[in-house]
Amino acid sequence: VQLQASGGGLVQAGGSLTLSCTASGNIRSTETMGWFRQAPGKQRELVARVTGGGTTNYAESVKGRFTISRDNAKKTVYLQMNSLKPEDTAVYYCYLDRPFSKDYWGQGTQVTVSS
Repeated sequence: VQLQASGGGLVQAGGSLTLSCTASGNIRSTETMGWFRQAPGKQRELVARVTGGGTTNYAESVKGRFTISRDNAKKTVYLQMNSLKPEDTAVYYCYLDRPFSKDYWGQGTQVTVSS
């Protein structure tokens, strides 16, 4: 399984971006997918995840601003980011959680929010 993330970039505070992450290889629609981020000098943190059943979880810092969704037919997970803040600046990584096996990670996409 390989995950290819895209959609990062430079945006002004208050702006929006949509990240996409497409999986190649065999994945199951029941597997959880999501996004982590890592800012310089900080630990990687969970941003949002969506289970195969559609249950979503968000970091408190992004609730009400970010929306995660998935298209199982396209093997793609999306992260719609609105009302972006400078503190959202980070490298964003998508992942796939495979129970009783390894997790898979995308290569990371840079999001930079200017004030």
